[in-house]
Amino acid sequence: MSRKQIVVVDYGMGNLRSVAKAAEHVANQSADILVSQNPQDIANADAVIFPGQGAAKACMQALKDTGMMQPVIEAAETKPFLGICMGLQVLMTYSDENQGIECLDVIPGLVKKFDETRFPELKIPHMGWNQIHQTQDHPLWHGIVNSSRFYFVHSYFVKPKLDHYAIGTTEYGETFTSAIAHNKLFAIQAHPEKSADAGLQLLKNFIHWNGA
Repeated sequence: MSRKQIVVVDYGMGNLRSVAKAAEHVANQSADILVSQNPQDIANADAVIFPGQGAAKACMQALKDTGMMQPVIEAAETKPFLGICMGLQVLMTYSDENQGIECLDVIPGLVKKFDETRFPELKIPHMGWNQIHQTQDHPLWHGIVNSSRFYFVHSYFVKPKLDHYAIGTTEYGETFTSAIAHNKLFAIQAHPEKSADAGLQLLKNFIHWNGA
């Protein structure tokens, strides 16, 4: 029986090496982790990890330039798919970042900036450890204590159009959606590869998840 093939999407942005290394560590020979910018590799993968950091406009442009936009959309809609940080935000319909940018529209919703006028005491970006409150059960929460702390670095957050997409929330001035799920897709605003035991457990859960 062949091992599961998991592709980490390389579109020229993001902390690919740390994500791939963390995935390899928890896979423990149960899956092959491939970092690739080949659209065919994404199409052939059993599961896909879509990491990212930086700005939405640059991310969308990089996906277009590498020919990866459509394969990423198809993967997010058809196979186990893990979006991380910017890899969560660009799944939405539209982001307010960079004077506004159309995103992948896999999940109906918006990306909004933290409101510094309402919460002047907040430092933007939201950076460091914070809790994720699990609002729905999900296989990727297995073995992770509710309200565990994860590591965040972001100035924008997602607002899904429908509440049922949100499966985790975090408090930072206001309550924002920090994890979403839909069918075989799971995406998280925090960086599991930087989030110690809870983050590694989430990656391990994803690697062994069949999407059900």
